[in-house]
Amino acid sequence: MKKVLIIAYDFPPYVSVGGLRPFSWYKYFKEFGLYPIVITRQWGNKYGTQLDYIAPSETNETIVEETEFGTIIRTPYKPNLSNRIILKYGENKFRFLRKLVTAYYEFMQFLFFVGPKAGIYRGAKKYIKKQKVDIIIATGEPFVLFKYAAKLSSKFNVHWIADYRDPWTQDKSRGNNPVRIFKDKLLERQFLANASGVSTVSVFFLSQIRQNVETRTNLICPNGFDEENISAVQNISQGNEILSIGFVGTVYNWHPLEIFLKVVSEFVTINPDKNIHIYLYGTNLSQDDFDNLLEKFSALQNHFFKIPRMPNEELLRSLAERNLLLLFNYYSYMGTKIYDYLGLKRKILFCFSEDEESEKLKAKYFNITSKTPVNEKLQEELLLETNSGIIVKNSAHLFRVLDDLYTEFETSKKIDCFSNGIEEYSRRNQAKKLADLIKSVVEEEEKKGYRDKETRRQGDKVTRRQGNKGTRRQGNKGTKI
Repeated sequence: MKKVLIIAYDFPPYVSVGGLRPFSWYKYFKEFGLYPIVITRQWGNKYGTQLDYIAPSETNETIVEETEFGTIIRTPYKPNLSNRIILKYGENKFRFLRKLVTAYYEFMQFLFFVGPKAGIYRGAKKYIKKQKVDIIIATGEPFVLFKYAAKLSSKFNVHWIADYRDPWTQDKSRGNNPVRIFKDKLLERQFLANASGVSTVSVFFLSQIRQNVETRTNLICPNGFDEENISAVQNISQGNEILSIGFVGTVYNWHPLEIFLKVVSEFVTINPDKNIHIYLYGTNLSQDDFDNLLEKFSALQNHFFKIPRMPNEELLRSLAERNLLLLFNYYSYMGTKIYDYLGLKRKILFCFSEDEESEKLKAKYFNITSKTPVNEKLQEELLLETNSGIIVKNSAHLFRVLDDLYTEFETSKKIDCFSNGIEEYSRRNQAKKLADLIKSVVEEEEKKGYRDKETRRQGDKVTRRQGNKGTRRQGNKGTKI
């Protein structure tokens, strides 16, 4: 069985969408003929917030876990000075100093093996010195993991695949500093130069990556939903007393959250007998941000709730109790939450397809640009293909949709969802695609190595024959003399 070294920063028990992707590889690769070894950092859920991302590990020793699925190597994590200041004094203290420290490590980690993430490289290097692996796959971001994989590939003659969960140098959210952009473009080209392949979540992302680097073997490997976790919540019924809407994850600046809340606020104000609850799960909104929204939309004081981060299994159980799942327009890419939404078979409320105010937010904040025309209706097409949601055009349409849905809820005490064809989008199926790519890369490189070896062997034969002929000629000439 071929061994795959998976370099991943986000990984359970840390609660993040990014960690679910490599976890699915770890969970399913063995089923498809690959043995996974995950190199990650130690994680804890001490705070249940984003502070867990910078909290120190409980031990300075590397932890090795052997399970039925494979091996997990958890390296120690020590926060840098900036992170230690946040943990001790909060986010509002010593901001300038923290920015300097963060900038220092953001730059220096690409030149030297320094900073909080470098422990992953040292752990991977230590493992490969003792144990042979057939291929490495690094998933970013953080994209410094690509540097680690490229260095390990060169040092130990092991091929590697770069997995992009997001584009690197084309992401405007990383800032518009010309020096940073130039640096990242050079680094991306440098690290990808010896990669045997690239995998990413969409055709659009692959086209973005190709704007800066030449890729070899490529695979579009979308995210998906976990079949086992979804199966575990299939028997959970929707709430039948209050119409509830759930939303998971990050609220970006280009998300029309306030537009959505304004409509719901107007709806419950005009219809005081109609009760709607909105739940934000694991959101990045601070408590101050959330309180400001409640103050702005005072009619939602007893309708709008912020739920802290929780493990994926718990999250799915809670989401299964919701009647509707809110999805904001991601335009040219899918996002991740849409797949769990599909798996749960709860009707998806897609906002918005042609709303003027939302378009203004997109123009100002949307963080991915393209030099060529792209499909900006991927989510809409998937929802229509699977019959799993309502495409809401704008705020006026949303008001009418809420009215219709509430009538349905009053009548049947649930919101029906007659989705179909969602099985293709399970994480297991996506892991199989990646496993097939990995095996093809390994087999091709083995064949190439065999051909190179055979070429060298044939060359040695030719050299020996030429050497023997030369010896005989010299010998004959010597006899004549």
